[in-house]
Amino acid sequence: MKVLFLNPPHKFRISRCSRWPENTKSGTLYYPYWLAYAAGLLINNGYEVLLLDAIADNLDSKETIKRISKFNPNLTVIETVTPTFFSDMNFINQLKLHIDTKICVVGTHVSVFPEETLQKYNIDFVAIKEYDYTILDLVKCLEEKKKIKTVEGIYYKENGKIFHTQKRNLIENIDSLPFVSKVYKKFLKIENYRYSLARHPMIQIWSARGCPNMCTFCQYPQVFSDRLFRARSPENFVSELEWIKQNLPHVKEIFIEDDTMTINNKRVIRICKLIKERKLDIIWSANLRADVPFGVLKEMKKSGFRMAIVGYESGNQKILNNIKKGILINRSIKFTSDAKKLGIMTFGCFMIGLPGDNKKTINQTLNYAKKLNPDMAFFQQTVPFPGTELYEWVKKNGYLITENWNDWLDERGRLRFLINYPNLSTEEMKKLREKITLKFYTSPKWISQAIVHNLHPYEIFRMLNATKDYIKFLTNEI
Repeated sequence: MKVLFLNPPHKFRISRCSRWPENTKSGTLYYPYWLAYAAGLLINNGYEVLLLDAIADNLDSKETIKRISKFNPNLTVIETVTPTFFSDMNFINQLKLHIDTKICVVGTHVSVFPEETLQKYNIDFVAIKEYDYTILDLVKCLEEKKKIKTVEGIYYKENGKIFHTQKRNLIENIDSLPFVSKVYKKFLKIENYRYSLARHPMIQIWSARGCPNMCTFCQYPQVFSDRLFRARSPENFVSELEWIKQNLPHVKEIFIEDDTMTINNKRVIRICKLIKERKLDIIWSANLRADVPFGVLKEMKKSGFRMAIVGYESGNQKILNNIKKGILINRSIKFTSDAKKLGIMTFGCFMIGLPGDNKKTINQTLNYAKKLNPDMAFFQQTVPFPGTELYEWVKKNGYLITENWNDWLDERGRLRFLINYPNLSTEEMKKLREKITLKFYTSPKWISQAIVHNLHPYEIFRMLNATKDYIKFLTNEI
C-alpha cells in the first residue's frame, strides 16, 4: 500500500506545524515534523511512503497534483491548521477530481473540529491529536479490509453518517518513534528550511512530547499532544544527535522543538553529559521556561547550547497569573541574568492583548523587555487558537472578532488581530505592537549588546538576514 504525507500548497510560505502559523516576518520556515514522524513510522513497518512538502518546494496546486498523481497513493495524509483550513479544503477538492485516493486530514484544527470537517468537506478520515500510530493502524486496516471502527483515534464517514472510534492513548514509549532526521534526509532538502534564530542550515527534532504547564493560550498541549510530559531516553535522543552529526555534517545547528525541553532537569543534565562523552561537537538551541537553574544552564552551555527561546509573555504579574503562566517575574529576571553570565543567547517572546491587558500593562511589558534585554524579541498580538482555554474565554465574552477562518490571515499572510476589548481595540493593539517593537530595537542598550553578541561570522550572517526581513516587514506595516 502506498501512502503520501502532504504539506499542501499555499500562496504563502506558512509553517503549518509552527505554534504561530503565518508567513513570518523573518523568513522562517519549519520542517513538517509531525508528518515526517508518521511517515518514518510507516517506513519502519515496510510501507511505500512519500513525504511531499509543497510549501518548501514552492509548488502550486497544479504541480503538486502532478507529483501526487505520479506516486498514485492509496491514502493521502494532509496536514491543515486554522489559518490555512479553507485553502487546504479547496486543494483537496481539486485533488479528488484528478486522483482516486482516500484522504485523511490531521493537525490541530481538525483535532478540535473533526465532525464539522467531515460533514462539510470531501474527505474520508480525520485522525485527531498525535496520529503517528493512528495512521499506521489505519493503513493496516485499509490494506486488510477490516472495519474502520477498530482503529483508535479516528473520525470517519460511512453511508453518509459520521462515526468516531475509541480514543487513542498517548504514546508513552517515545523511543519507539523513528529518528525524524532520517526522514528529512530521505525526502526533503535541508537548505529549504530556516529558523531566523538559528544558524543555517538547521534541523528541528523533538526530545519529548507534551507539556504539564497550564498556559491558557498554548495550543499543542491543549489539543494535540496534551499536558502529559513524555520523554525520549537520553541515550536514544543523543543517538539521534550523533546520527545527524555523522550523516548531515552540513547542518550547523540543531533546534529542539519540544514545548519545554527542561521539564526534567536531571534528564537534561544526563543529555548534556552524553553529548560530551560521545565528543559531539554540535550547536543546539531549545524552547525553555524562564526557571532553569544556573547549574543546569551551565551544563547545557558546556555541551554546545547556544540560544534559549523563552516565553516571557508579559511584564505584569497579574497578567501572567491570568494566563496561568505559573512563573514569577523575578524568577524570569534571574534566569535571564544567569543565561547572560554563561554566554547563552536569549530570544524573548512577548504578547500584547492578553486577558487584563491595557495600555499601561503593555508599556510595562516593553519596559520589562528592555530590562531583560534579550538578544532578540518577538512582540506579537495574542491569537486565540481554537481548542484553547483562551479561545473559549474570548468567545464567551464576545471579544473574538471572527470565526471565519478565511479572515485569520491578512493580505500578506500574517495572522490578524482577532481580539477586540472594550478598553483596548484591535487598532490600538496594532499601533502599540509596532511602537514597542521599534522602541526595543532602537534602544542603545540592545544595539550595543547586538554588536558584541554577533561578532562570530555565523551570527553576523544570521543576524543580517533576519534583520533585513524584519525591517522589510516593519517598513511595509508603518
